[in-house]
Amino acid sequence: MAAKKKTDAKAGTVTVKQIASAIGRQRDQHQTLKGLGLGKLNRTRTLEDTPAVRGMINKIPHLVQVVEG
Repeated sequence: MAAKKKTDAKAGTVTVKQIASAIGRQRDQHQTLKGLGLGKLNRTRTLEDTPAVRGMINKIPHLVQVVEG
């Protein structure tokens, strides 16, 4: 049986920062920001790096930025 790899706690996370307002945007873009836990400018959230989260980030790249470090 293969041994489980020990993963770093930070390795499976992504930090997202809201860089633009959702005012005047489509409703689904508002809902995507809310789903990421954002809603005000310059707010950041550290989330699990899953395909679902990456998909939400890719849906609104003009409103959010992935923060390194």
